[in-house]
Amino acid sequence: MSSLQIFQSLDSRFFFSSICWRLVKMEAPPVTVLPVIGGTINMMEYILQGSVLDQSLESLLHRLRGLCDNMEPETFIDHEMVFLLKAQQGSPFILRARRAVDKPGVPWHLRYLGQPEIGDKNRSALVRNCVDIATSDGLAEFLIEMGFRMDHEFVVKGHVFRKGIMKIVVSKIFRILLPGNIDNIEPLSLSYLVELNVVAPPGQDAVSDDMKSFSEQLKPLVHLEKIDPKRLHQV
Repeated sequence: MSSLQIFQSLDSRFFFSSICWRLVKMEAPPVTVLPVIGGTINMMEYILQGSVLDQSLESLLHRLRGLCDNMEPETFIDHEMVFLLKAQQGSPFILRARRAVDKPGVPWHLRYLGQPEIGDKNRSALVRNCVDIATSDGLAEFLIEMGFRMDHEFVVKGHVFRKGIMKIVVSKIFRILLPGNIDNIEPLSLSYLVELNVVAPPGQDAVSDDMKSFSEQLKPLVHLEKIDPKRLHQV
């Protein structure tokens, strides 16, 4: 059996742990200090999502300046690549590699997002397992050597607001017209994606109620809700 077949047969979280270990061996920058459970950085992302049309952006930013801790938001331009590793059975294993275009020298980030847990109607936000690790700038080449292939890439430009432990990201996604050329892009839509999220250890479901209360203050400019990715694929 080849090394790739062995990896495909492993549990996804154990597989990701092995990738993280190998990335550290590549002398990657230090990983953000997070609780470690069973050798894996085990965190949950609580998230609400919505969108706002381009013409309503300034009104939303003005509202957020009044509600959030930072009067002026952080701005960012990121390049993200989505890599797939096909399994022998079931869905492919997905990893996301992201780098800051506007901040040279900042580490790349490798991210794994688990399947969303949306079944609990009493929970106000969508919840999914989230693993994030800072890496060296050889990340893309490393994933390809591991047997992954790049499925798609895009550029994200936006603003980040913070309210306590909550993070609010208002961003626009851009399609890359020529593969690998992040200067040749066009907007994917005439709207901005709005995401309200909290990353916390498992069992902190009370934060979703705080997120819901905050999202109510953004109406009617934007309606944030639990969005099931599977439902989007069916549209």
